[in-house]
Amino acid sequence: MNEWPLYEVFVRGKRGLNHVHVGSLHAADDKMALRNARDLYTRRNEGVSIWVVKASDITASSPDEKDPFFSPSADKVYRHPTFYDIPDNVPHM
Repeated sequence: MNEWPLYEVFVRGKRGLNHVHVGSLHAADDKMALRNARDLYTRRNEGVSIWVVKASDITASSPDEKDPFFSPSADKVYRHPTFYDIPDNVPHM
């Protein structure tokens, strides 16, 4: 028996600026996933936008790889504002 694909659901709330992961569901296709996500995760009119993404299409880094994965950015000191001297005539906030 074939199982429907797993979708991850993200909802943007009325006051929120970002979509937030709210859960997962299985659906036969994208349209069904969107409708089911609406019915399951916005029953009380919590959202203004929904994203559904097939879980198999998501690629993510692992928390276990945090140090080796993000370490290349630490050796680029010029990316940090502390590397630059701010001229006296530039207003400070």
